[in-house]
Amino acid sequence: MKKNILNALGPGLLFAGAAIGVSHLVQATRAGADYGFGLLWAIILVHIFKYPFFRFGPQYASATGESLLDGYKKLGNTYLLLYVIVNFITMFTIQAAVTIVTAGLASQLFGITGNLTYWSYILLIISLVILILGKYNFLDRLIKFIIIFLTVSTLLAVSIAFFKNETSFSFAQTLPKNAIEISFLIAFLGWMPAPLDVSIWHSLWSVEKNKNSSEPISVKRSILDFNVGFLGTLFLGICFLLLGALVMFNTGESFSSSGGKFAIQLINLYTENLGSYAKVIIGIAAFTTMFSTTLTTFDASPRAMEKSALLLGFKKLNYWFWILFLLSGTCVILTFFTSTMLTLVKIATIFSFLTAPIFAFLNYKLITSKFTPEKHRPKLLLKIMSFLGFFFLIAFSIWFLKNYISTL
Repeated sequence: MKKNILNALGPGLLFAGAAIGVSHLVQATRAGADYGFGLLWAIILVHIFKYPFFRFGPQYASATGESLLDGYKKLGNTYLLLYVIVNFITMFTIQAAVTIVTAGLASQLFGITGNLTYWSYILLIISLVILILGKYNFLDRLIKFIIIFLTVSTLLAVSIAFFKNETSFSFAQTLPKNAIEISFLIAFLGWMPAPLDVSIWHSLWSVEKNKNSSEPISVKRSILDFNVGFLGTLFLGICFLLLGALVMFNTGESFSSSGGKFAIQLINLYTENLGSYAKVIIGIAAFTTMFSTTLTTFDASPRAMEKSALLLGFKKLNYWFWILFLLSGTCVILTFFTSTMLTLVKIATIFSFLTAPIFAFLNYKLITSKFTPEKHRPKLLLKIMSFLGFFFLIAFSIWFLKNYISTL
């Protein structure tokens, strides 16, 4: 039984691999650097309130044997087209953002070249080769080692930072007030632990996992797998905020708007505060974080677009078409827009948060509909969490828009 449960783990860890990236390394670390422990509440609350909507992805997939995209199609083509539009708008920026940060870390760790655009090309080609040769099965196995290595190296980094810290710190929580601070908070929440449309990727991975399993994976095991990955994103999100607070808070360091330069500054700042021996540990933890995201997003967006195209009747637009399309669009952004990458990330994260209520509504509507077997529909507690989560997402979106409009 234990072996079967271990083998069932996979999509939840892929979810963690996709989630633990820019949101953790860049946004959570920056939150710790700017606010100390003041935004710890934000990490905890956003995980609680997004939990039901992420969970509905694997829950629906294991209960029905199909992805959320199949469910959206059953609800109506309008819902499916809405996802396609949102994904098409964001997928190139997301891929470019995670890749350029990974490139900056690779340059610091491995040298070879200081040109981050070249390093980005190298990483994308490596990712492409992994997906061509190994496909889902290899990705499923590889991500388990990546997540374990990431967790160990991050814990080691936090431990070093904690014992090296000689200043007192406060756990007083902070609520951002002005438009700039609120804008950062919304961007922080937008990709923490991940955009809500990642629930669609999770459902696709769950369907693929089932195809490659010798026996069907039950809803119970699928949810266990999800919970392991989701709790991992919460734990590591807190770890990166702690790193930022313990190492960077009140240092006066200002970060570059370039994603690659930000990564270099991040490692150098840790090295200056923790010692040169920490450079490798921090570098490996950060690089592992970002490469797992680069790889999983490079697989997930094409997988989602292939399925969407198939459901809409475009059978020739397969996985390899979309992966090459994503590769081409990402390379264009990396070649011409790297200097404004942090701005692009901010726009993408805010857009992700503002569209989150849409995907929350769709996922809830589907999981409670006639298309989900009655015994696998959410119970009362999960319904209450869903309504609270929906209110949270709507309220914060209105709060942001109100403050943003007031600055115009």
